[in-house]
Amino acid sequence: MMTPIPIDGPAVEPIGMPDMRAYLRLDDGAEDDLIAALVKTARVHVEAAAGRVLVESRWRMGLDAWPEGRVVPLPVSPLIAVERVRVFDRDGGAIDVPAGLYEADPFKDPPRLVVDPLAPEPGRRRQGVLIEVRAGYGANPESVPAPLRQAVRLLVARWFENRGDADPGPLPPDVLALVAPFRRMRI
Repeated sequence: MMTPIPIDGPAVEPIGMPDMRAYLRLDDGAEDDLIAALVKTARVHVEAAAGRVLVESRWRMGLDAWPEGRVVPLPVSPLIAVERVRVFDRDGGAIDVPAGLYEADPFKDPPRLVVDPLAPEPGRRRQGVLIEVRAGYGANPESVPAPLRQAVRLLVARWFENRGDADPGPLPPDVLALVAPFRRMRI
């Protein structure tokens, strides 16, 4: 299985500072640094619980070789686009696979990349293929489904009100209920 590594982003969080300040009923920006850190942390927790990337960001994944059948399941969802596929030769030189030699299938769960038999084979034994993708619901906060945004708000509010009081533990039931319809199914 490939482990996705974030390259860039997201450029924005699913909840903006004015929205979060209003939700917390704060009048000024005295706590903005803390709130920004809590929003980012809450987004990461919601993404992990849902198995989905909330806001558009770029990811990199590596394979040792093409899988049998050359169908590569991608571990990030929802998939926006495959940006680059590179194969490395025996000496470590990178070869960009032309876009015409692979096709993204974003509607599968997980999304997948179908690679043409004419695409070159990797020459090195480890990390012979690198794939870069963009994933997420979209580039702006409004692209993120409202229940997932609300899950982030609830986590931020809970953590803001209980700073350092207790171990955060697992996600609370109200947050899990908001995330549940978006969870990637695992069989």
